[in-house]
Amino acid sequence: MSTVPQPSQVLAGVPEGLRKPLLQEYDKLVRNYREGRWEPAELNGGKFCEIVYSVLKGHVDGSFPGVPSKPRNMVDACKALQGASGFPRSIRIQIPRMLVALYEIRNQRNVGHVGADVDPSHMDATVVLAMVKWILAELIRIFHGTTTDEATRVVESLVERTLPIVWKTASITRVLGSHLGAKERMLALLYGTNGPIDAREVVKSIGYSNITQFRRTVARDAHKADLVHFDFEADTIEISPVGIRYVEENIDLVV
Repeated sequence: MSTVPQPSQVLAGVPEGLRKPLLQEYDKLVRNYREGRWEPAELNGGKFCEIVYSVLKGHVDGSFPGVPSKPRNMVDACKALQGASGFPRSIRIQIPRMLVALYEIRNQRNVGHVGADVDPSHMDATVVLAMVKWILAELIRIFHGTTTDEATRVVESLVERTLPIVWKTASITRVLGSHLGAKERMLALLYGTNGPIDAREVVKSIGYSNITQFRRTVARDAHKADLVHFDFEADTIEISPVGIRYVEENIDLVV
């Protein structure tokens, strides 16, 4: 059975300054989608567009930029790529037109700006994810000189590595990070939740055995450190801005 190539191998023709943010933005999109964060997922799609455009423009010009940049007008910039004679239709037309559609969702579906037609939704985020996966697979096919099937397998292997540690089942939300301490597991759970959670639900989700000890040590200590707000009367816990920053800087939310 053949081994699926690593992204760094199949996108070796793309400099790290573009390849790394491209894959990072894809990872963020998948994670936000799986956790039901539709608006962030759609915003990730917009950023992904800007990076892909930088890759296409650098490829056509024969000189890649060190870092991605946003074109002044995405529609006009993508149309201009049509004139790149000698390059595959995918580079000139298909991917650029897909970028325009993605950017339209980001700008005109109440994602990037207020007052647009609709609120961010599962439907829109699903379309964004599907288009982003197609674009990434197409880039891998082009720059690695591989087949569509192999490129698709590489993209799917990226998805498999972005499974969130917060797993929502029909009956309970579980934190799968058994390598983490109780405080980190609690913060990971709260990070993926809007609003306060009952302390007993937190204990159940992170697999802590003693609710009294949890309140006295884990919850109170995190409260004192400003990581959470522990409402002693209501017996609920909610993550604070300090806690959000702590999670984003210290806890790997994917396994």
